[in-house]
Amino acid sequence: MLIGLILFIAATHHIFSPVYKFRNTPPFSGNEIYKPYSGMNGNQWKKANFQIQSYAWKGITSGRGNTNEKIHDLYESLGYDIIATSDYQKINRYKEDEPSYIPVYEHGYGIKKNHQVLIGSQKVLWTDFPFFQTLSNKQHILNLLRNDNELVIIAHPKLRHGYAPDDMKYLANYDGIEVLNNYRFSLEHWDAALSSGNYITIIGDDDAHDISNPDEIGHNCTFINSPSTDRKDILNALKKGNSFGAWIYRPDGESFEEKIEKSKDLPVIRNIDFKGNDTIIVSTDRPAKEFRFIGQGGKILKSMKDTISAFYVFKTGDSYVRTEIEFQDGTTYYLNAFCRTDGEFPNKNASPEIDIYKTWLLRILGTASLLFIAFNFYHFIWKPNRKRGNN
Repeated sequence: MLIGLILFIAATHHIFSPVYKFRNTPPFSGNEIYKPYSGMNGNQWKKANFQIQSYAWKGITSGRGNTNEKIHDLYESLGYDIIATSDYQKINRYKEDEPSYIPVYEHGYGIKKNHQVLIGSQKVLWTDFPFFQTLSNKQHILNLLRNDNELVIIAHPKLRHGYAPDDMKYLANYDGIEVLNNYRFSLEHWDAALSSGNYITIIGDDDAHDISNPDEIGHNCTFINSPSTDRKDILNALKKGNSFGAWIYRPDGESFEEKIEKSKDLPVIRNIDFKGNDTIIVSTDRPAKEFRFIGQGGKILKSMKDTISAFYVFKTGDSYVRTEIEFQDGTTYYLNAFCRTDGEFPNKNASPEIDIYKTWLLRILGTASLLFIAFNFYHFIWKPNRKRGNN
């Protein structure tokens, strides 16, 4: 009976979810170039992690061995300035009185891991589709999350194929993708979104579930260019794209002590500039193994090796250009994209319209199917069983 009730509730969620009209969107275009790092200061990078689970829900969920105090102390020892705990379906209030506190949680409880990291959250959304999600279901969740969160980030999209790269061409009402995660890298999803003319930024997170394991800690993070760790400054920089995702090289068997020492000498991006009308210039505090400039469809447009500075000239056919910087030990930084625009800010996909006809057709046929199943269950299973029980 309990399983039947769960399936019934899940079915009603699908039946009454809107069906949307998705459309192909063109690549970025325009005579101006959006510069996410305008005004950046090479001395103001703040190291952040927005995905880690602590003890919550009586220990039912992952992260049951992680206390708030241990999480904060460990990440602080690794040089993190922003330490946000994303418990499942719960806003963690640890250190909420501090100026740097940012309310965060991880939404989603489906078996396909269609999750989202919510940054600057006001309240928890309990609506979800636990067994499978259509493209319209995914859009419906993003629309609902938009109302109560300053930033909506699609979490680890490649994990269990929760989101396909093609989904990124159509979905709207989200701000970023957790491209770098201990479980999966999702670069193809990011390039799919950017190639469709949707300005989506990168987030890197450990998504650690066991902080006693050095392999789960200090591996993926987000660097944010901000004058302070104040919540407002951090969120403004993230919204602008004045940040980048980092994958920090971790050898097998690296201890916490080794990790702490390495964190004190990570490469630093000194400058990201746009000279004249067409040239991106990126420089670091030490020679990089390779600078890669990536464009439409994830294509490598140019690479420069063994240099401390690199440049790329924006061509007429370029819709966006993002930069990857790989250092000698493999540590790699992934910068947000410069892109074409006609206004002050780059284009973001508009929320698709609801297809009224298909939505009501689904509701009518779905309701009729549920009533038919309920009728047969009552007459051929429940009622005969009840009679046998009375006899």
